[in-house]
Amino acid sequence: MGKVDLKIIQILKSNGVGVLPTDTLYGLVGSAFSEKAIERIYKLKNRSQNKPFIILISKIKDLKMFGVEIKREEKATLKKYWMSPVSIILECPNLSKEMSYLKPLNNTLAFRCPNLKWLRKLLKKTGPLVAPSANPESSPPAENIEQARMYFGETVDFYVDNGELKGQPSTILKLNEDGVEVRRQGRAEINNNK
Repeated sequence: MGKVDLKIIQILKSNGVGVLPTDTLYGLVGSAFSEKAIERIYKLKNRSQNKPFIILISKIKDLKMFGVEIKREEKATLKKYWMSPVSIILECPNLSKEMSYLKPLNNTLAFRCPNLKWLRKLLKKTGPLVAPSANPESSPPAENIEQARMYFGETVDFYVDNGELKGQPSTILKLNEDGVEVRRQGRAEINNNK
């Protein structure tokens, strides 16, 4: 994947949603700052409203936009797992009430800084994106664009094809005082020590 289409950036900045390859699977993406896009993705996935989406960001500083306060000792842990197929659950004590549509669970949201350079470039232009896997709840994740089209047809605004993407979703970690706790074992193998 090379240059990102300016049309896709415009669609994402205008409440649009689409299917993009990520560093793990194809994702059904929309702006984390668009309540309309988020609601649309919940409907498209037929997903329970009490399950928040993972948010893709381009750099650690983006976390401030979600009311996350990173402690000094947490920064090293974040840097260790950043730019890998690892999503990290973080406390969002200062998340604005206007962003309650992100459905934080116990005042937390999960974030990932992807390893793909072109995707980080896209995120710098669009801002953070929610990126759940491209499939309706209880169906297997789309491994190619044809499968994604079977799921969503014309109900999404764009598709970006990057061939077959098979494998596992991101590993989900929660930071705690003892290091990290694995909440979902995915593509990245993690051991629980610091």
